[in-house]
Amino acid sequence: MSTELSPIAVNRLRAFVAQALGSRGVVVTDAETVASLMVEADIYGYGTHGVFRLRQYLARLAGGGCNPAPNITVAQETVATAVIDGDDGLGHLSMAAARDLAIEKARAVGVGWVGVRRGNHAGPLALYVRPQAEAGLLGFSAAVGSANHVPPYGGTDLLIGTNPIAFSAPSTGPDPFVFDMATTVAAMGKIKTLLQQGEPMPEGWMVGRDGQPLTDPARKSEGFLLPIGGPKGYGLSLAIGLLAGVLNGAAFGSNVVDFTKDTTSSTNTGQFVVAIDPAAFGLNGDFAEVAARVFSEMRASTPLPGHDPVRIPGDGKTAMAEMRRKTGLTLNPALRRDLNALAADCGIALPFADDKIG
Repeated sequence: MSTELSPIAVNRLRAFVAQALGSRGVVVTDAETVASLMVEADIYGYGTHGVFRLRQYLARLAGGGCNPAPNITVAQETVATAVIDGDDGLGHLSMAAARDLAIEKARAVGVGWVGVRRGNHAGPLALYVRPQAEAGLLGFSAAVGSANHVPPYGGTDLLIGTNPIAFSAPSTGPDPFVFDMATTVAAMGKIKTLLQQGEPMPEGWMVGRDGQPLTDPARKSEGFLLPIGGPKGYGLSLAIGLLAGVLNGAAFGSNVVDFTKDTTSSTNTGQFVVAIDPAAFGLNGDFAEVAARVFSEMRASTPLPGHDPVRIPGDGKTAMAEMRRKTGLTLNPALRRDLNALAADCGIALPFADDKIG
């Protein structure tokens, strides 16, 4: 049998995801918005947080933990800040609203900080900071993880999530600065991807309760993720929990709901999005030019022996995204099979009906 996999057109994948969401009661416009953002994650290379997550979203919609027809509102607002109530809807909807409102406020008063309560998993934070940089602004976002996989440093009780954080900045070069990371050595999405593909995980990502390394992703529930930089990563994840969770009246600590295991409860996921206009600091268009000069200095640094040339977070993303928009996305065989299975469950056409994977 042939193992060659043809790419799927971006528009076709978007339409499939929107149709799958619609089969679970999501209204057409919301389904199209979420599908576009999910596929955009894959276009920019965030495969662990793109269409790979469709199974989880459909499960929460079917279980009642995610509201298919949310009334997303601004619950609290000042000239520079706001809190959005996501009404337990798909997280992409409330985060997109937060991003747009933050940008609007930054244009008006120099800075916009918009928190989210009663949200849900919303894909990679890069989706909610890259637009700021493309508009000449700086972006900043963080979230309380959608499940607790980390104990407090030195402890064993799972009370902290991967708590991601992202930054963006404009540059006169082809790519804006976009930095998106979990505060753990690896994101849980990467481990789930390895599990789906039947591959082991490297040592140093997880340890068991005996402190020994875990490398079998199927045993992930037997241990916990490690924070980046030990106590430093732990402190950073706590700070994010305070800003994205407690400050917004959202979950943090023991009241965080595992959105994969529990499909019926509200997760009350907390996030925030920030936009900053350099003009408010008197820089106007100078920021992007200075940033580009600094980035050029970084790239020009002589590499260590055996190392690739220095890169800046975000380098190459624009060209890669344009190529994928034109040629389509080549998804791995395990994900293609899963999407076909989801299509069958939803009673819609299989997106990869012609696959012959031996």
